Amino acid sequence: MKPNETITPHGGTLINCFANNVNKLSEEAKKLTSITVTKRVLCDLEMFAIGAFSPLDGFVGKKDYESIVENMRLSNSLIWPIPITLQVNKEIYEKVKSQNKIALKDESGKIVATLNLKEIYEPDLKKEAELVFRTSDLNHPAVKYLFEAGEYYLAGDIKVLKSTYDEFPEYNLGCAKTREIFSEKGWKQVVAFQTRNPVHRAHEYLLRVALETVDGLMLHPTMGETKGDDIPANIRMKCYKEILEKYFPKNRTLLCIMPASMRYAGPREAILHAIIRKNYGCSHFIIGRDHAGVGNYYGTYDAQKIFSEFNPNELGITLLFFEHSFYCKACDEMASYKTCPHDASNHMILSGTKVREMLKNGEIPPVEFTRPEIAKILIESMREKTVA
Repeated sequence: MKPNETITPHGGTLINCFANNVNKLSEEAKKLTSITVTKRVLCDLEMFAIGAFSPLDGFVGKKDYESIVENMRLSNSLIWPIPITLQVNKEIYEKVKSQNKIALKDESGKIVATLNLKEIYEPDLKKEAELVFRTSDLNHPAVKYLFEAGEYYLAGDIKVLKSTYDEFPEYNLGCAKTREIFSEKGWKQVVAFQTRNPVHRAHEYLLRVALETVDGLMLHPTMGETKGDDIPANIRMKCYKEILEKYFPKNRTLLCIMPASMRYAGPREAILHAIIRKNYGCSHFIIGRDHAGVGNYYGTYDAQKIFSEFNPNELGITLLFFEHSFYCKACDEMASYKTCPHDASNHMILSGTKVREMLKNGEIPPVEFTRPEIAKILIESMREKTVA
């Protein structure tokens, strides 16, 4: 790379799926057969539009789908771990099967995109569940969605009329914008950190260690559809702003949201998340313990081990693997099993359940675990939820 030049997008080209002539396409879309899509699909549309799913320009066809499920690659052999699909039931299939182009509506009935319907196919959902999610258990949230959303996949390129994600617009920067920002700041090496939780002290430790070796840090929380028991996006945003404002250098950090829905695919989703950060212009990506996991479906470090199946040069982004970190009373600082020689009796490790219990009771967890400012934000949000 040349000075101030950002990393090449996945597949070589940054895709933009926003429509050029919105007014013309909007009028055309009104005459098309339309279907209503879920919030998860709306998030996928946004990710297509802003280039985060480059080189994809729409929902994958059968040839790519089968290659992704079986080999974690597109049919042209480019690494791609999870099929991005538009799933419909029999009723909708009958409605659109003779159409060449359809309109996609949000739940309020507003047309948000058009789909050039190139293909309709019946996927092997059981095979997809077992290979992509490593389980066919309906207790897995994405597997449940997969088996309930319908028997058919619609494939084709899409054009998005306007942003389909309306929260935190000032932080929904998109891939072209972050690349521009990195270039302006002179950040050649940028590390991204993914989270769907508030940042606690263990996270801070990872971020600081990573930031020592690169030019800039992009805190990049997932803000699309998550599990019902995850902390609401607006509360998490307050926490992220607080942490960056008080404890990190402003000239070396950027807060940017990722408007994607979590699929909780563990190892495979870790690969997708790395590709997405590459498209945003990041050269490095942090993979911690149980990345994109849910329940006990994946091993603690499976999301790190899976990258050994690929040539690092082929993936095109540097992975930073971190073990579980904690506060060690003997070391008197944050550490991990790689750096701390002391036994577990010296380690301060609190489970998520224990922390939620403390917050619910209005108790601030130990400062070694979380910043008091963050705990207060979470306690207040719990009180407001209880009152409501």
